[in-house]
Amino acid sequence: MKKYFVTGLLIWIPLVITFMVLAWIVGTLDQLIEWLPNGIQPRAMFGFNIPGVGLLVSVLIVLTTGLIAANVLGQKLVAYWEALLARIPVVKSLYYGVKQVSDTLFSSSGQAFRKALLVQYPRQGSWTIAFQTGRPGGDAARHLHGDYVSVYVPTTPNPTSGFFLMMPKEDVIELDMSVDEALKYIISMGVVAPPARKPEPRPALLNE
Repeated sequence: MKKYFVTGLLIWIPLVITFMVLAWIVGTLDQLIEWLPNGIQPRAMFGFNIPGVGLLVSVLIVLTTGLIAANVLGQKLVAYWEALLARIPVVKSLYYGVKQVSDTLFSSSGQAFRKALLVQYPRQGSWTIAFQTGRPGGDAARHLHGDYVSVYVPTTPNPTSGFFLMMPKEDVIELDMSVDEALKYIISMGVVAPPARKPEPRPALLNE
């Protein structure tokens, strides 16, 4: 009975948690339709609420914004909007700080969170998974002699909190592991290990 019960738990727990997360996301986004005029809300038009309308509206808003910002006129509107925000003291610092981080993380040309690393932390001999976020900058880089990289060491099982370190490049090991695989490894506390990849065979030289 214990074996069958545990087997059933292993099937239902991921399904229930996935459903709860999706229901929370859809429910949160559905609150956005409360901003719409009463005449075009689903309850007024159909007599009942339709789950997922807020998610659909959010996707349409994001796509429309990206479509408008992709042309010359949209870029001018964005520049005008940012210039307006730059005149508000507190909003300026908050907006540009978040924008700089988001541009770095989501830029296709950036290197933030593109590499999974193996580093020794919190002491020599203890190893953990980390992510390369870039290279040291500002006045900190002036005091570091040698080749350094910026590293984010996430906590488990919640990788949204962690520690920012600047480490010598020679002390980190780049892993043949995707960021998604590394995150699963961290969140599962080492239970869900990524598959081991066989090293690619080295091409034979002509004189061998």
